[in-house]
Amino acid sequence: MRREAQVPATSRPTSRDVAHEAGVSQSTVSLVLGGKWTGRVSPATARGVREAAERLGYRPNQAARNLRLGTTRTVLLMVPTLTAPFFGPVHTGAVRVAARHGFGVVAYVWPDDTGPADSPFAAPHEAIDGILASSMAVDALARFGGTPAVMLDSDPAGSAATVGFGVADGMRAIAAHLAELGHRRIGHVAAAVDQWTFRARAQALAGAVAGLPGGVLSRSTCAIGVTPAKDAAARLLAQPDPPTALVCDDDLIAAGAYKAARALGLDVPSDLSVTGFDDVLLATALEPELTTVRLPAEELGAQGMAVLLELLGGGRPARRVLPGELVVRGSTGPPRAIR
Repeated sequence: MRREAQVPATSRPTSRDVAHEAGVSQSTVSLVLGGKWTGRVSPATARGVREAAERLGYRPNQAARNLRLGTTRTVLLMVPTLTAPFFGPVHTGAVRVAARHGFGVVAYVWPDDTGPADSPFAAPHEAIDGILASSMAVDALARFGGTPAVMLDSDPAGSAATVGFGVADGMRAIAAHLAELGHRRIGHVAAAVDQWTFRARAQALAGAVAGLPGGVLSRSTCAIGVTPAKDAAARLLAQPDPPTALVCDDDLIAAGAYKAARALGLDVPSDLSVTGFDDVLLATALEPELTTVRLPAEELGAQGMAVLLELLGGGRPARRVLPGELVVRGSTGPPRAIR
């Protein structure tokens, strides 16, 4: 006959209480609730332990377990900003994979241009097991004292494990698309941010345009924002022989290019083609919808977390590269001279 639970309503049930309720030893409770019972405990006994734990409302003391294992099962996700729409999906992907393995993820903002990052914890090695650093330089983690780290969308030349995007291929795809439409005078509205991802985009675009017969590239830099991008695009369009297409380093910059074109009475794409990069929600909110390169931000976070787990398990993970995808929409067309 099943035992009646004898735990006082005001106390928190313990593994000893579960053992008493199920009629087994505490070590058996630990095996079953720790998922290590297969081959050591019968399925009927395991089922009885789980049912007893459920009746008592027992929950394992995760903090005590972590203390025994010498881990915190917590990962720090470092990003340069939380205002850019790109980083939300990165966090979502990392949390999705972390949860399946019993890890938590704490987001922390550290702008990439402010030098080595300070930890939000007094003793990082006691508070976190590892770091995911998105769009940051490797040396920004110098103060974390060797904490295992995976760099996301960062310079692959460093010694850290990395998961990145094929941003150079994405930029070359944009250049090829514009060249096929007939564009030769191309303006680059570039992010004035010293990050590997933007340097790689600039180098790839410059190389692609240099390879076009009669190709001419002009560049204007700006902070990532609509108003700075509008001003930068306006400078390019004020040239004596202005570009017929503007290639923007991200979709928010492209929104500023739209505003610059409209202020000058130019139609997109009849008078000016515009492209973006990232394919965030803004890309389809613009009118016409934006031709851009889709970067799988959520998959970046998921793959980064998977690589970090491999690293924490003693592995030596290889660099992973996630391809971008050119998404052609209504913001690009042939230049007016060809029309």
